[in-house]
Amino acid sequence: MTLAADTREAVRERPFLHAALQAGVVNYTAAARFLDLGDTDEDHEAVAAALRRYADELGEYEPTTAGTSARVEMRSGIGPTDDRADAVLSVGGVILAPTGGDDTGIVATGDLDPTGLAEVLDRLRLADIDVNAAGATDESAVVVVPRRDGPTALRVVEETL
Repeated sequence: MTLAADTREAVRERPFLHAALQAGVVNYTAAARFLDLGDTDEDHEAVAAALRRYADELGEYEPTTAGTSARVEMRSGIGPTDDRADAVLSVGGVILAPTGGDDTGIVATGDLDPTGLAEVLDRLRLADIDVNAAGATDESAVVVVPRRDGPTALRVVEETL
């Protein structure tokens, strides 16, 4: 592969850098050093040039949650159960529902895009909130967090969606 192709592949492996290139907030020289695709200053300059060209080809940055409208609510006492009737999330055979458990579910319903869950998860990570489970469809998204983090997680999800 060429250095330009290696650069594009390295960016695709780092979604944060891809988003920053789209948003136009990248120091290309610093990003080239970070990617460390070459041994010489000339290699780093070539990678920086490849980053500039790649950024020019990318569409304008738009958050994955742009244009969504959702109702967000908090459900306390989430825990595992065998009863699907009140389930807020089911993943890999584990059913989570209000059972008096130790977690809180943040449930968003409405016009959603499942890819927006990634943005929600990023924002929760930046807020230092552990996520114990998560899932999304076109009509709903659920994140399950420790009970004490429920109110903060609710605010973060509301702000994101």
